Amino acid sequence: MDTLYPETYYAATRNKTISSDEFIDNLDLETCIIGGGYAGLMTALGLVERGHKNIAIVEKHGVGFGCSGRNGGLVFGGYSLGVRALAQQVGLERAKELYQLTQAAVILIRRRVVQYTINCDLVDKGALWANWFKDQSLLHEKQNFMRDQMGIEWDYLPPEELSEQLKSNQYHGALYEPNAMHFHPLNYALGIAQELQKQGVKIFQNCEVTELDYSAPTKLVKTVKGVIKAKNIVVAGGGYIGNFCKPVSSSILPIATYVMATEPLGERLKESINTQAAVYDTRFAFDYYRPLKDTRILWGGRIHASTKKPKDLNHILRRDMLKVFPQLEGVKVEYDWQGWMGYARHQMAQIGQFAPNVWYNTGFGGHGVAPTTAAGEIVAAAITGENEDYKKFEPWGLTWNGGVFGPPAAQLSYWWYQLKDWLKEKTE
Repeated sequence: MDTLYPETYYAATRNKTISSDEFIDNLDLETCIIGGGYAGLMTALGLVERGHKNIAIVEKHGVGFGCSGRNGGLVFGGYSLGVRALAQQVGLERAKELYQLTQAAVILIRRRVVQYTINCDLVDKGALWANWFKDQSLLHEKQNFMRDQMGIEWDYLPPEELSEQLKSNQYHGALYEPNAMHFHPLNYALGIAQELQKQGVKIFQNCEVTELDYSAPTKLVKTVKGVIKAKNIVVAGGGYIGNFCKPVSSSILPIATYVMATEPLGERLKESINTQAAVYDTRFAFDYYRPLKDTRILWGGRIHASTKKPKDLNHILRRDMLKVFPQLEGVKVEYDWQGWMGYARHQMAQIGQFAPNVWYNTGFGGHGVAPTTAAGEIVAAAITGENEDYKKFEPWGLTWNGGVFGPPAAQLSYWWYQLKDWLKEKTE
């Protein structure tokens, strides 16, 4: 049994495990980052690339333990909050700026994989936004909006062209996003962590933070292994953050999502998926999936406010897959797992500081690979005095998660949108 990671396809196929550095009590740092997922790792790398190296990452479990190491592996622009809603809240110009931060992050991820020689099965073949509904106007409106307002070109695929790539009667055309890709998320996290250690960053795994004292210029991070002193603290936990930092933890809703991986399919894969692109669909409660290099299908979907894993999860996800690709009847599911995403009520990334030199970098809500990279750059630039781009996220901040009422409210919202998807499908 793995002590650092749950049983997932990614854990079973990871390249290496990062060794923890030896903990030194009363270690004096420039910056202490709490959380060894993408947000923490990318903040550390952003600092290192700016010449700031007296850093440690403190992680309760293992690097990439949470959703950073068990997500669908899709890498593309945007936030959990949809781009139109973003524009309605802050205006088109600011929405475009914020969206472009994530587009630049995709390019940065692509560069880092090469620069640091990270073996993470990167497939740079774009993503398909497949239309679940018969009405094609949804695709044309989105394509026009992205082009005219966001400066992003997505290609329209009519149904007959899409059917050559996705052998399913469920879809009705698609948009293709060229600046998108997919990869092995845990191997990417571990590759970044290995590079950080080469650059002198300390990584303390299995090291839970119990308390923060940020009342003085030198802050104290109290852990189960001892105390760390730091000029700057970055709180970068997501759905697994715990309660050591009330301003952040009281703003996060842990929401479960689910993923499975089939057995290797060999040539049979092309009978259903004849593309290397990643795929997700146009419903609110969408499926997301991609072909893996070993000819498996990795399939994800559904969310739930309960963090308890369903006993029949593999059957639930397999049924979702067969609804799209009935020709895969009989295919075995070899792995299934869940992850707790860190959602904010406003569905936007939370980036800023809640006390002098105490930063938060969290709330990426199921759309985190590119935004966490953008956030790492933003916080690193703020700490080093390069710019104040973090202020662009001030309209959102650490909104209360609703306490005990938060999860039921989130679940009711999900069911409502799921019902709307179902009604739209049935009335077409």
